[in-house]
Amino acid sequence: MSVTQLDHVAVATPDLDTGSAPYLALGLHPEGPDEDVDSQGVRVRAFVVGETLIELLMPTRPDSPIAAYLDKRGPGLHHTAYRVADLDAEMTRLRGEGARFLADAPTPGRAGTRVAFLHPKWGAGTLIELVEHPRDPDWV
Repeated sequence: MSVTQLDHVAVATPDLDTGSAPYLALGLHPEGPDEDVDSQGVRVRAFVVGETLIELLMPTRPDSPIAAYLDKRGPGLHHTAYRVADLDAEMTRLRGEGARFLADAPTPGRAGTRVAFLHPKWGAGTLIELVEHPRDPDWV
């Protein structure tokens, strides 16, 4: 298995400032400016916790998956994401084990990453994201 670490925990929120309040109260600070991820229809605000992130996801358009999630379930935990070294190889391997993905191919993610989501029915009711970071040795 090529999972190397927990990459982030994502929280759906209708408003980044409201959603940030508990994390700011915990003494966390955004790692940089908010980033729009057009392929997912979200704006992301990330907080660093050790070597992982808490990502707040706010929809930027009404047809985004996060908008649908908020309409159905309200704000809260959306998914967990795991870092992989080679996303294409990991998708092939997992398909061989019967995994189902929400899309046939990886999509662009935040900060130059490539991502793929596993179907929650395969993930025991949990939405799981696989994340491949750019192959830059300075990437944190």
